[in-house]
Amino acid sequence: MSLAAFIIAMGAYRPGLAGELEVTPEQEKICAKAERRYKKLFPDAPDAKDDGAVVVKLYKYTFCPRNVTVKVGTTVRWVIVDKRTSHSVWLKAAGKAESERFFPEEHWEFPFLAPGEYPYLCGPHWEQENMRGYVKVVE
Repeated sequence: MSLAAFIIAMGAYRPGLAGELEVTPEQEKICAKAERRYKKLFPDAPDAKDDGAVVVKLYKYTFCPRNVTVKVGTTVRWVIVDKRTSHSVWLKAAGKAESERFFPEEHWEFPFLAPGEYPYLCGPHWEQENMRGYVKVVE
């Protein structure tokens, strides 16, 4: 088990300990498809510059992008662009409660109000599917 997986599993949040997650070529391909699907499903979605949120798409058991860096006060919006799967977002290592399950074309948001490193996972899919992500919050 990797150090990041151990930290998540044990729920011990320590800024700077986990670090960004590796992104495989397969995940890059999945994320390219997720971006096209997002634009097709939400052609009128505001740009990040319009509402200040950073969008992470959930597609094929992958968070896209897997790693994001945002400024303090930024909201991250997770949007499912899969056709049939429900997911959750769980900032377990930071001691936050797991989100309710949400479904295709639905979203869940979280405002990051303090600097630090926030590994997160999909509650039902992190172990078998390695569905994990990472948010770095900077001043």
